[in-house]
Amino acid sequence: MRLSSLAIIAATFLAAAIASLIAARAAVTLIEENSEIGVRDALDSKGLTWAEVHADGLRVFLTGTAPSEAGRFLAISTAGEVVDAARVIDQMQMAATKSLTPPRFSLEILRNDSGIQLIGLIPAESNREALLEELRAIGGENVADLLEVADYPAPEGWDGALAYGLRSLRSLPRSKVSIDADRVEITAMTESVEAKRKLESDLSRAAPNELAVVLDISAPRPVITPFSLRFLIDENGARFDSCSADSDDARDRILRAASEAGLNDKAQCTIGLGVPSPNWAKAAEMAIAALARLGAGSVTFADADITLVAHEGADQAQFDQIVGELENTLPDVFALHAVLPRPEQAKGDGVPEFVATLSPEGLVHLRGRATDELSRETAISFAKARFGSDVVHSSARIDDTLPRDWPVRVLAALDALAQLSNGHVTVTADNVRIAGNTGNPEANAVISRLLSEKLGEAETFDIDVTYQKKLDPIAGLPTPDECITEITTVQEERKISFEPGSDTIDGPSRKSVEAIAEILKKCGPIKLEIGGHTDSQGREVMNQQLSQARAQAVLNGLRELRVLTSSFSAVGYGETQPIADNDTEEGREANRRIEFRLIRPEPVQERETMLETLERTQSGLTDDIADTNVDSTDAAAEDGSGDETDGDTGTDPASQTAEDGVPDDTN
Repeated sequence: MRLSSLAIIAATFLAAAIASLIAARAAVTLIEENSEIGVRDALDSKGLTWAEVHADGLRVFLTGTAPSEAGRFLAISTAGEVVDAARVIDQMQMAATKSLTPPRFSLEILRNDSGIQLIGLIPAESNREALLEELRAIGGENVADLLEVADYPAPEGWDGALAYGLRSLRSLPRSKVSIDADRVEITAMTESVEAKRKLESDLSRAAPNELAVVLDISAPRPVITPFSLRFLIDENGARFDSCSADSDDARDRILRAASEAGLNDKAQCTIGLGVPSPNWAKAAEMAIAALARLGAGSVTFADADITLVAHEGADQAQFDQIVGELENTLPDVFALHAVLPRPEQAKGDGVPEFVATLSPEGLVHLRGRATDELSRETAISFAKARFGSDVVHSSARIDDTLPRDWPVRVLAALDALAQLSNGHVTVTADNVRIAGNTGNPEANAVISRLLSEKLGEAETFDIDVTYQKKLDPIAGLPTPDECITEITTVQEERKISFEPGSDTIDGPSRKSVEAIAEILKKCGPIKLEIGGHTDSQGREVMNQQLSQARAQAVLNGLRELRVLTSSFSAVGYGETQPIADNDTEEGREANRRIEFRLIRPEPVQERETMLETLERTQSGLTDDIADTNVDSTDAAAEDGSGDETDGDTGTDPASQTAEDGVPDDTN
């Protein structure tokens, strides 16, 4: 009886314990589910769908990949609003942070008489000390270093741009050079307009093709004597033969007045010193407007003297009215001389004239009339002084009925003709007409000033001169690539050959060398390599020596023809660079050659030479770049356009080759 009671009591307690356990378990599950559902709904409502929620008892675990630290914090705060923040367990991951954008590397170099200043941000891998050493070699020891560095790889094109900027700085004693990876801006001052044009041409020719170059080269204002302006309206429209102004505002006013008078083409007006009056622009505006009212003719300023020539057949009353109004309104100092030409009588053989012709070859022929023997000899002597004593031929005859100022007009005409590359000038009793071609873009203005000064304010003249770029000694220079193309064409037509087994250029090939010399004389200073090559017959050492001797023979031949060869080199390659199969006669013939190669700076390689080596801080990056450079050099060498082995220049193959025709043992 007692045992049964104890068993019942124990069973009761056990049943109660089991019931309590089940109830607790159910309560925990309910809490977990409610917590998980509540937190998930709260996260979803705020767009935090990337967060995952898992409840374990009273603890709520947050997992998933947060896009940012702010997103992670927002998820924790949101969960803490639903359940006790102490119950929230953060197990979230952070998304990989994107690499920071590299900074913009740029360098500004200021150079003047006091030294050089460096300002900007450069890659940490650049050899800063070598850069400073190079600048000291350019501008002296006074180099102010205000550079900052950033530990990022140099952008593509940086080394080439830096090499070009430093190379340009050598010829710019007063300048600012701004360098970016893909752009170089150069601001500088020169001593004259001619120096400006030459500098702009040299800098443009030296720029790598892939680099944008912006030039702002200025020159001091020239002194213009006489201060001149010449504006015409004829059957070809309105135009300037010469235009001068004393300021930007005066130039704009004059060009605007010309535009209103019918000028459609773009015109230039030289800003210079020597203006006779601060009212120059006002006087020019009034004179141009008066000419426009007349409809045709010319107006010429020579300092304060103004000559207005109406067109033949202009109405006399209208002419008198326009000239009278202009005379009464012109600013003080300016004096007006107005001419209304009468219709010319039909010209016949009796109309006196003097004609001088300048041919493209430089020959000068004088014909027509002179007042007496002395004036004829004076004209001939003057022409010989201007053009050369061996190129002047005269057939002028004496006519003592000519006007007294005829000799002055003839000499002025010859002086004007000397401004042309080719053309002619005709002198009559009432006019001087000059026509032809020139390589000087300022020739019209120069001729206009010259004739205005020497003929006087009351005389008329016509100028029909055309500027041709190919005649310009600066702008007309062919590019190095154009020079190489011309040399290639010559060699394709007539190959350079040598006498068998020697370095003597054979007779027919001398004409090829002469043609190449004429091309090089027009090319200006360029770097060339004259390479000699042979076939594989004979001993290798002998072939190399023979190829060297032949390359040197071509170089010497160019020197004898007065080609400046200080930047040329002769290199013998022997049989090491065949371009065809040496097992056939045709192949051996092709391998026996002379090659002209253009040597030009290769930006990256030159930079490494100039600044010695780039300081590499990351070994993996160093290996990659080195491998890339090797691959690039090998590929360039295979197609004939790569660098030579010195590593600081690149070459473009230019040419055909020189014939050998040598015995088997001597090539």
